[in-house]
Amino acid sequence: MKFFYIDASALCKRYVPENGTPVMNHLFANVNREQMMCLMIGAGEVISIFVRKKNSQLITSSAFAQAMADFRSEVIDASDLELISPSDAQVMASWHLIEKHSLNSSDAILLRSVLDTGLGLNHQYDDLVLVAADERLLRAATAEGLKTFNPEKNSQADLDALLSNT
Repeated sequence: MKFFYIDASALCKRYVPENGTPVMNHLFANVNREQMMCLMIGAGEVISIFVRKKNSQLITSSAFAQAMADFRSEVIDASDLELISPSDAQVMASWHLIEKHSLNSSDAILLRSVLDTGLGLNHQYDDLVLVAADERLLRAATAEGLKTFNPEKNSQADLDALLSNT
């Protein structure tokens, strides 16, 4: 069974139309929420993306309100999608990833969490896919041996192929 660890750069596409939105909608339509997870601070990043888009007038106030309501329902208040809070030990263990892959601190924490989650799946990184649109994060994850999926570059057919290899 595949599990999908979703970064804010991809998750926001579910709620605000942009490049990659159809693929994220396809993911949500075809994967059980119990197989999805995201970092708790990533949820805050999604909200900040919504606010930036509203403040830049890329979305209307009503579109912002709808995005927030849908996000709250499907992610924040959902009991079936796991929100992961990193431990202090994970935060400290992420610091070497900053230098190794030239990541910002939140991406390094996310990557450390994804790696640890993969270890929790009995060392089956093949069962875990990082979903992100951040190229630097995706390169770092690939270098660390993780499967990745970019909704801006990969297609629904690519996602279907991933799902059929469970």
